[in-house]
This record gives sequence, structure tokens and C-alpha cells, in this order.
Amino acid sequence: MTKFSEMQYERPNLDELKESMRKLTGRLQMAKTYGEARAAFLEKDNLSRHIDTLMELVTIRHSVDTRDAFYADEQDFWNAAVPELEEYLQEWTLAMLQSPFRADFAEEYGNLMFLNAEISLKTFLPDEVFISAMKEENDVSNAYEKLLASAAIPFEGGVYTLSQLTPFKSDPDDDRRLNAWKAEGQWYKEHQAELDGFYDQLVHLRDRLGRMLGYDGYTTLGYYRMGRNCYTKEDVEVFRTSVVKYVVPVAEQVFRRQAERLGKEYPMNYADNALEFRSGNPRPAGSPEEILAAARDFYNELSSETGVFFRTMLEGELLDVLSTEGKQAGGYCTGIPEYEVPFIFANFNGTQGDIEVVTHEAGHAFAAWMNRKRIPVECIWPSMEACEVHSMSMEFFAEPWADCFFGRDAQKFLYSHLSGALTFIPYGTMVDHFQHIVYEKPDLTPAQRHAVWKELSGIYLPWMKLDGEIPFYAEGEAWQRQHHIYSSPFYYIDYCLAQTVALQFWKLIQEDRENAWRHYMAYTKQGGSRTFTDLLEHAGLQSPFEEECLRSACEKAAAWLEQFDASSLC
Repeated sequence: MTKFSEMQYERPNLDELKESMRKLTGRLQMAKTYGEARAAFLEKDNLSRHIDTLMELVTIRHSVDTRDAFYADEQDFWNAAVPELEEYLQEWTLAMLQSPFRADFAEEYGNLMFLNAEISLKTFLPDEVFISAMKEENDVSNAYEKLLASAAIPFEGGVYTLSQLTPFKSDPDDDRRLNAWKAEGQWYKEHQAELDGFYDQLVHLRDRLGRMLGYDGYTTLGYYRMGRNCYTKEDVEVFRTSVVKYVVPVAEQVFRRQAERLGKEYPMNYADNALEFRSGNPRPAGSPEEILAAARDFYNELSSETGVFFRTMLEGELLDVLSTEGKQAGGYCTGIPEYEVPFIFANFNGTQGDIEVVTHEAGHAFAAWMNRKRIPVECIWPSMEACEVHSMSMEFFAEPWADCFFGRDAQKFLYSHLSGALTFIPYGTMVDHFQHIVYEKPDLTPAQRHAVWKELSGIYLPWMKLDGEIPFYAEGEAWQRQHHIYSSPFYYIDYCLAQTVALQFWKLIQEDRENAWRHYMAYTKQGGSRTFTDLLEHAGLQSPFEEECLRSACEKAAAWLEQFDASSLC
């Protein structure tokens, strides 16, 4: 096995990559037999794996240390190169769609790649102005991420990154917790002009890209970019209605009970809503090394497949989880296709989020590992909302091992995890609703965007008291912390759809864990071979767009939370 530190990177010759793509497209177009066309197809797949591997090595190493000048330069190179390569990839895609052997390809590799190819063609224009705007979009998104990674926040005599400050934001001491939220908010306020400016640039750039393609703004392009191939904006609107109808009332009761436990008046501010128990939120029982060891035991006991998978991750140096200076905030899972392995990037900070890294992100990684040999490479991963099912559901499968991860805080975690899954859905849905409004009205001023966020908070987050105690939050600016709004527009609803499916798995686990695991594996083994709704159907699961799905999940979860004596954990 090649360890991550041994994986080699060298900047490719961009002209040579373009020429290779051009030649492969020509061979596909000139093929006289399916065998000849298939050979070109497989070579192109290998080239895609190579390009993806180089890009991912740069992305990961730049994320690990944004101060590293070499990988910062390489990130800039790829930000410029990807839009240029897109023209050649689009030519290949068009050749595949027009191939006389399309039916042969579909029979061997499935028809989904053609459906996705048709969508892909709707996202790009081989025009210098269009490509230049894409490059600028990448640059601005990268500048936003660099700004957040550079945060140095003074607090109690120390200086912290945004991730390192997180544990203080749930400290049981009311004053200390509030001061941590204020310190974070003050940093954002000090960079308000930059944050507003970055987003304003991105909104107008994306609006222009959409209009250049003939759409009425960015939203249609945004859906195509996300690869939405089985549901529409109208379906999402229906889902939003169900969230307000079924989830918000349950979530509101969660926070009312929380206020009672804390001895606070409802509704509470952001700082008080962050503390679930007066004695403190659930925290991992152990060091990062002990957490990884507990994760290894969990995966060994869960199934033979997961055991081999997680040993591969540990032995291959495929988890970078410590929070260090210069490291990009947040966490993600990605794949390194030439080496047939996933990679997990995170920032451990002593909160329950550390455990969710080795369940949530590892859920992504396990799905990719199970499908690592799937052809073509773009069918290893399904669409984004389908991917999030893997991760969010794996979190629930880990619950029986809560004692190993949380020790004496295990019962706190079980309550927190289920309640958090429910209370997240309204927030995530609000993020999506906010973006729809912004891209429908791209000329809103920064102040007007903040006002939209504040108005939506009243609908989706009625438990949040927006007074002047923490100005950044009270003034409707909290959305600027959400990376996806800047860097991955329209992504966030995927988490909400997936969480709804994950709650189905939670219900199945309560009834029969082995049966639930069979459904999970039936879902996971399909990789990206089908659309999201088809993946669910073939695994015997309900679609989140069915009202009954969210209604029944909320009903079951609400009953469980109601009977759970959380007051005894205060």
C-alpha cells in the first residue's frame, strides 16, 4: 500500500493533457467497432483518474497547510486549469452522446453516465469570456476560504483559529461561552467588508454565467452543476413545506426543554442554544489517538468490509484530523482514484464533532472504498445528496458503540445526536431557501441579504433570540460562516434530504439492526450507478420528497425524545 506521504505530485503539462483529451475524443469518434470505442473510453477513464488524483493531492495538501507556498501556487494553477480543461471534457462528452455505440456502453456501464453527460453539457460554454469568469469564481471562492483559514482570534490571553475556538463556544460557564461567541462574531465583523465583497462578486459572477448559457440567472445552472437528475426546484419547495410543517414544531420542543434544563428564558440566543446540558455537552472520552482506536474497534465489529476499510485508512495515513495553525477550517472526505483510496480531512477540537468525523466522513470514505474499482470513475460517487446518506446513516450505526466513544457522556450523546439530526434540518433548509432568494434577486445589497437571513430565521429557527447581545448573529450575518454558501451553492439541501433518509435508518436500527445494515449495504454497493431516488428504491427506502417520509420520521423521533429523561443528565 502506498501511504499518503509517499504519493507523488508533479505539475502536469496542461497542453499535453489537452492534446491527450483531443486525441482520445478523435479515437472515439473514428471507432469502427465497439471494441475500439471501448478502448478509448477506458483510456479516457484512466486519464480522468490521473487528473483527479493530481488535483486532489494539491487540494488536500493545501488544506492541511494553507501557508505552504508550493501547494498554494499549485492550487492557483488548478483553479485556472480546470476551466480550460472543461472545454476538452465537454467535447469528449458530446462525442459519447453522439457515439453509434451508445447503446453498447449503456448496456455494459449503465445509462446514468449519459443522463449526467447531457446535464454536464448544460453547464459550460467554450468561450474565453465564460472560461475567464469561471476562473474568477474559483479565485474568489479560494480567497474566502483563505480568509477563514487565516483567522487569529484573541480569547482569554490566547490566539485561536475558528476551529480551535469551537470548544469554548459550548463551555458550561455562561460568561465564558458568551464571550467566545462574541469573540468569534467580532472577528467576522472586523472582516465584514471582505465577506460581503466576496459574496457579492460570486453572486454576480454566477448570475452572469447562467445568463451566458441562456438561463434566467444562476439557479438553473446551479442545479445542473449539482448534477440534479431526478428532482426539481419545485420538489425542493415541497420538501421545505414539509420541514416547516413537521420538523420545526418538534425542533422547537427540543429547544424549549433545553431552556428549562438550563434555567433560561425561551427563546435563547446562539450562545445558550449551543449548550445542551448544564453540566456540559457530550465530549469524547479520550485523546485523538484513542478516538481513532475506538473507531477501529467499531468498524472491526460492524462488519468484515468496514474492518478492512478502516485498517486501510489508518495504515495508509489517510486521515488528517488534528487542528493546526494554517490549516483550512472544516472537514471533508475525498478520493484519490489512482491509488483507489479515500482521504479524510478534519479538525479535531475536543467536541462530539470529533466522533462524527470518524463516523460521518468515514461513511463517505467507506462508500467510495466499496466502489473504488467502478467504471467510469465519475460513477464511484453518486450525486451529493445520495453521498450524504452514507455518512449521516453511518453516524446512527455507531450509536451502540457510544460508550466506547463518549464514556460517561454516552447517554448525553444519544439524546444530542438524535435531537441534533432533527434540529439541523430546519437550519439546512433555511440555508437553501436563502440561496434561492439571493440568486433570484442578485442585485440585493449586502444589507438586504442580511435582512433576508434574519426574516427566514423567524420561520425556520424560532428558538433563536436575535437580540443585540452578539451583533454578528443578531444582525442576520450568521450565514457568512457557512462555507457552502460561498463555495458550493445549492449543496446544503443535500444534507437535509440525506438526514431525512438517515432518520429512516435510525428507525430501522431501533427495530432490527442487522436488517438495517442489509438495507445500508444494498444502498451503498450501488455506488453512483443510479439516480438518488432510484438508489433509494432499489434499497427499499422511502424518498424524502414523499410527505409521509418526513412525517413518520419526526413522529418516531419525537416520541423517543419525549420519553428520554434528559433532565437526569443535567
